[in-house]
Amino acid sequence: MAFQFSERARELQRRVKHFIDTEIVPQEAAYKEEVDAARRAGNAFIVPQTMERLKAKAKEAGLWNLFLPESGHGAGLSNLEYAPLCELMGRVPIASEVFNCSAPDTGNMETLVRYASPAIQATWLEPLLAGEIRSAFAMTEPDVASSDATNITASIVRDGDEYVINGRKWFTSGAADPRCKVMIFMGKTDPDNPERHRQQSMIVVPIDTPGVTIVRDMHVFGYDDAPHGHAEVLFENVRVPLDHILLGEGRGFEIAQGRLGPGRIHHCMRLIGRAEMALEAMCRRTLERVAFGRKVADQGVWRERIAESRILIDQARLMVLNAAHMMDTVGNKVAAREIAMIKVIAPNMACKVIDWAIQAHGGAGVSQDFGLAQAYASARSLRLADGPDEVHRNAIAKLELAQYR
Repeated sequence: MAFQFSERARELQRRVKHFIDTEIVPQEAAYKEEVDAARRAGNAFIVPQTMERLKAKAKEAGLWNLFLPESGHGAGLSNLEYAPLCELMGRVPIASEVFNCSAPDTGNMETLVRYASPAIQATWLEPLLAGEIRSAFAMTEPDVASSDATNITASIVRDGDEYVINGRKWFTSGAADPRCKVMIFMGKTDPDNPERHRQQSMIVVPIDTPGVTIVRDMHVFGYDDAPHGHAEVLFENVRVPLDHILLGEGRGFEIAQGRLGPGRIHHCMRLIGRAEMALEAMCRRTLERVAFGRKVADQGVWRERIAESRILIDQARLMVLNAAHMMDTVGNKVAAREIAMIKVIAPNMACKVIDWAIQAHGGAGVSQDFGLAQAYASARSLRLADGPDEVHRNAIAKLELAQYR
């Protein structure tokens, strides 16, 4: 299938690439040093001023909230039109946030646009859209197999004109960021409902509500991912008003499906951008280095890996664009198989390509100097985030088998 982009979409691709090359890349080192200096001082969870300056420039350039489709708040791009922009952002770790297009804020904003009351939108959606605050998504729990989200034990109990929330969450991305002011929390409002997917609800929780405690920052392969991070959060008798429930009791899974489909497209396209950068680094390194009397790039094993990397990246990109096209044309439900497939394909592809790039760099590849080790850690964690490979493979198989039952 030939994916055709409008002139407006192609122009946005050009503008985003130019902004990344001329504004973001030159500031990468300054951003890193700002966070590292804060880490050396004892707390890396700060508000990086480099980032805030870049965000202001992106907003002024009109490159802002590009992810929101047909909502009146963003660029109004389709999933297919946004996908190449997401790939460009994935090439540089800090780029997505610069354009106010980073997770979990994107998914949270889409959720609030679709399902929140006007009052909640005014309080939380508007400052998120403006990039004035950040948010978190609290779903995964340490005490259960969260790959089956019906296992979650956190409770949301109605008490008069309030809900009372109790539970422990972890890998709550963004909760440790000092700019994080609000969370979307998933818990059970009806644990005895025989329909297991009607037991759960989602609710908006201001992070400064009494009873919310950030227990610790979770590390991923040793990286704290500051100033964003992934926190363990304890909720003890946290009270929020009834109107903070999203869409209604028992509709948490319905919201999740609307939220996670586009988010998976975003993750996958960012991974493709990251893999492209790894392949570029692999090619440059093997052309620069000589081993056993000839350039590394002239050795058969590296030509094999470089060729295989190009094949894998292009295959993944076409699969993701196809999934995005189907979401736009036939909807997320019909595109469920394609969404599940890309969620398996893209992280595995990125892990392989980045691993080969690390191997091409030797010891330097696992150091802090080239960004490959952290890129691998990020790609590997995405084989778990938004559902592990096994869950998606199971869903694909069920859909396939259904044709023959």
